[in-house]
Amino acid sequence: MTVLGIESSCDETSAAVLRDGALLANIISSQFFHHAYGGIVPELASRAHVRAIVPIIREALAEAGISLREVDLVAATQGPGLIGSLLVGLNTGKAIASSLGVPFLGVHHIEAHMFSTFLSDPHPDFPFLSLVVSGGHTLLVHVRGVADYQTVGSTIDDAAGEAFDKVGKMLGFGFPGGPEIDRRAALGAANAIPFPRPLLDSGDFGFSFSGLKTSVLYYLRKHHRDALQDHSAIPDDTLNDICASFQRAVTDVLITKTLRAADALGVRDIALAGGVSANRELRARLTAAGAREGRRVFVPDAAFTTDNAAMIAKLASMRHAHGAVGSLHAPAFARVSPDMRHATA
Repeated sequence: MTVLGIESSCDETSAAVLRDGALLANIISSQFFHHAYGGIVPELASRAHVRAIVPIIREALAEAGISLREVDLVAATQGPGLIGSLLVGLNTGKAIASSLGVPFLGVHHIEAHMFSTFLSDPHPDFPFLSLVVSGGHTLLVHVRGVADYQTVGSTIDDAAGEAFDKVGKMLGFGFPGGPEIDRRAALGAANAIPFPRPLLDSGDFGFSFSGLKTSVLYYLRKHHRDALQDHSAIPDDTLNDICASFQRAVTDVLITKTLRAADALGVRDIALAGGVSANRELRARLTAAGAREGRRVFVPDAAFTTDNAAMIAKLASMRHAHGAVGSLHAPAFARVSPDMRHATA
């Protein structure tokens, strides 16, 4: 079976081709102009998707060495995400499927992230625990099988990636702030500043990162007030220590909660997914901590950490093999549904 996957949920347009489980192409076009605005501008993102979607699909097909007529299944992201962006990819996918007379599957964006580690071998065995960490979501999901999930923990306010971006903005890194914090954290002292570990001992698997973000703001106001207006006022060594201490606080919470949840559920395998899964400290520390407890930790290849159509195509092929029936009436939706229900009708 040949699957064409389309992703346009936020600020990246992507198309991928999967044939009999093998990834033949995964083309991603990122919208870098959002950096000038300090965040994603929905209307501009939608217009950029309109311009990019057809050329990106053509490029993916060309790289895969196939024609559009060879596609057996089309899949596109339904949500969650920016509605304007989602509609571009969703309607394009429906139009292609309708013209070819092949099935169309709407795919849950977060669900696809959960299966991003299945794009390469080895991958987790069912059941496993998925830690999804991105700019908009922080979730712990018990994955018992394809389309069989239970969300056991989520954030009550800012997602971890959102906290990274907001702290990065405070420190003058622009948008997104996470990659620069990650780079500088490797040069700083993680125990330099005692930032809090929110909900670390709450007794459940919930997360909260808004207070941690605010604690960085209060630290800057107390010790480097001028830096809020002039970011160059903070010495590089101090900036590195702030990044390292903040990042350590985030990863401490994520790792501790994940391992506790894995223990409570009795699962051996843990899969890390989402944009923040590219964070080097999180990948390394979670893998090492899991190994100490006899657990296998799987992290996606770097190309599959951000939003990408390969994970859309992969999950669509798995769901189709499990009997999923798509619909050209599949609607777009902006927010995540905690139980990962599909809005395919």
